[in-house]
Amino acid sequence: MLLAVVLLRGCVCAEDAAPGGWLSWRGPRQDGSSDEKNLPEKWTPDGENCLWARELPGQSSPVFHNGRMYIMAWEGVGPDLQEGLYCLDPETGKTNWSAKYNDFLSDVIYTRYASAAPAIDASTGNIYMQGSQGILAAYSSDGKLLWSRSLMEEFGRLTFPNGRTATPVVYGRLVVATAMTANWGAHGPAGHRFYAFDKLSGELVWASQPGERPRDSSFSMPVSGVWNGQRVFWSGGGDGSVYCFNADTGDPIWRYTISRGGLNATVLPYKDTVVAIHGSENLDSNSVGRMVCIRPPAQLPAPAAPGQPAVLDKSCEVWRADVCAFTSSPALAGNRIYQVDETADLHCIDADTGKVLWKQDLGTYERTSSPLYADGKLYIPVFDGDFYIIRPGEKGCEILSKVKLEGNCCGTPAAYAGRVYVQTTSIKEPTKLYAMGTAKAGVPAQWTPPPLAAAAPGDAKKILIVPAEIFARPGQKLNFKLQPVDARGRWLAPISADLAQWELFIPPTARVKSMLKGAFLPDGAFQADPAPVPSAGAIKATFKDIVGTTRGRILSDLPLKEDFEGYALQPSETDPNVKFAYPPLGWIGGRLKWEVRERDGNKCFVKTIDNKLFQRAFTFIGHTDLSNYTVQADVMSDGVTRKAGDKVKIVKMSEVGVINQRYAIILKGTFQQIEINSNVERVQFTAPFAWRPNIWYTLKTRVEVDTNGAGTIRAKVWKKGDPEPEKWTLEARHETAHRKGAPGIFGFSPTDEAVYVDNVSVTKN
Repeated sequence: MLLAVVLLRGCVCAEDAAPGGWLSWRGPRQDGSSDEKNLPEKWTPDGENCLWARELPGQSSPVFHNGRMYIMAWEGVGPDLQEGLYCLDPETGKTNWSAKYNDFLSDVIYTRYASAAPAIDASTGNIYMQGSQGILAAYSSDGKLLWSRSLMEEFGRLTFPNGRTATPVVYGRLVVATAMTANWGAHGPAGHRFYAFDKLSGELVWASQPGERPRDSSFSMPVSGVWNGQRVFWSGGGDGSVYCFNADTGDPIWRYTISRGGLNATVLPYKDTVVAIHGSENLDSNSVGRMVCIRPPAQLPAPAAPGQPAVLDKSCEVWRADVCAFTSSPALAGNRIYQVDETADLHCIDADTGKVLWKQDLGTYERTSSPLYADGKLYIPVFDGDFYIIRPGEKGCEILSKVKLEGNCCGTPAAYAGRVYVQTTSIKEPTKLYAMGTAKAGVPAQWTPPPLAAAAPGDAKKILIVPAEIFARPGQKLNFKLQPVDARGRWLAPISADLAQWELFIPPTARVKSMLKGAFLPDGAFQADPAPVPSAGAIKATFKDIVGTTRGRILSDLPLKEDFEGYALQPSETDPNVKFAYPPLGWIGGRLKWEVRERDGNKCFVKTIDNKLFQRAFTFIGHTDLSNYTVQADVMSDGVTRKAGDKVKIVKMSEVGVINQRYAIILKGTFQQIEINSNVERVQFTAPFAWRPNIWYTLKTRVEVDTNGAGTIRAKVWKKGDPEPEKWTLEARHETAHRKGAPGIFGFSPTDEAVYVDNVSVTKN
């Protein structure tokens, strides 16, 4: 059967380049440069060339399309702070529409919100955003929600106090998001992963993990291009590597490790090389930070295993430069790289040789903001609020303007229609979104990338099954799309699902030997078994001699119950004296953090303490659209006590609890408290509760949301076996309540004291 080729174009291709648009924070060339002209050389925030300024804090960077401006920002205080996507008039700064979201189940601090930028699809005008809490959403240009995915609850996205959130990337038919996740099954261990969704439907097309176990978080934005005849993404990674992976399939191609920490800056393609910078310890010395230029060989070394990337060695390095930047990304102009380092020194670097040609002191500290090169000038914010306009030269630079902005500068400037825009953030000071330039708008710069050569398609080598991961209810019918690809990942004509042979199977590498419960229909759809029994597993489709796989979970609606007695325990590989079972396969974020073990004659869920990286665990056990329900579980913590006179003093205990509709209800051992939180800095309510180690308690929680959006969160706790008290131990009111969310289990063992959960139930209120 002859399969016709369907070419996908990334943001380096002509069909995705909108005249007059600035669709991504790195611009159409993905290098921090702009073709805008007649940009200001001088300005003052309250006078000359200041078009407008308004309160709208964040660390984002604006993008533009069809005369509209889009940016991430946050508003509100305390429990009612919300982060979201704003559509503004670039002429006046007035809001056309906004879509705001609560933070939930995170420890992000105030000034670290809105660190990602939106991305625009030129062909539709749709806008894509990723929030600090992991909401990935698509909106039309008039503010209609097209689809959204909760990456935390669906894929186990991890959050961090610094709020690092990667900007999504629109590529052909796909929108790609990246995050640290701890999902389920083979993706259960924490990893830096990339997820490609169909930009119109939100269905998952592929998921990729090109690196090893992460050393740190990373919010390096993938950059698209072509390498060795394949359309690829390059990105920094959480394991300290630079990655290259196929943009059409997610298949890893190569990686090169340069740091002992995560890479956060966006990489810079230059000619046939990739330039990357980091601010962590180097692998071959005790020095910190380095810029590296990489040229991978045309003939890659063999990967360690199928599906793994080729690992490059030091011979791929073209040059090194002793420049350190943890999160700030470089800008390119011709063969000159402009980089602001950690100490706010601006460096001019020869992109061909790595030689530092000159540097200029701009302050004391730089964090996430990156320079913009446009109209022969550099626009550079520095963290303390200084904003520079600089004309670079061959032997130095001329500072044209230096002004002090309100708040801290963490966002990167963007240029559009003869203006420059920059955002600041702060919790203590006033903050602004500034527009600088003349009152009369210019004509937006037009830039059309060169088209890619249309290579002849090859034979189909494998099938992408879409969705690449399913999450279903009992009895639900699921339809699949089959997308064949050739050896270089190019998409060919789709295959009708009813032409393929479908089967359930267990991957040979699976630790848990489990299969989905259901059957395939004549049209190629999958019908989940109607019985309310959870299941998870893999699916295979074969068409002639090409194969594709997907995987999925089936979890029932309420009520949910789990007492762990049905799990067969086996000796641990590391300690034969310990008998365990893996967590329920369909639960998100449980792998390597929880195990089923026996305690007090019963099987229960135990928070492991073996790996210090996984002291804290949010584990989700149900569907993300549930609301107004009650969660109950028996909980216990190990601990150490000391007798002080007639009183018992708690020396060490851990924390254990449940998740109810995006609220964590936790018994805090050392503090002897019960706590309701959703973000520990903003949504946090506590009450004293004396509980002791090695004693089972029953924890019951309920969330009720009013029609006006306000919610009441209630919790009560009592010693297991005692009568349930009538009065709630703690009640909290949240005016901008979470309207839905997946139930789950929480454990935190910072003191090496294990926690235990048993007899979990989730029921409707």
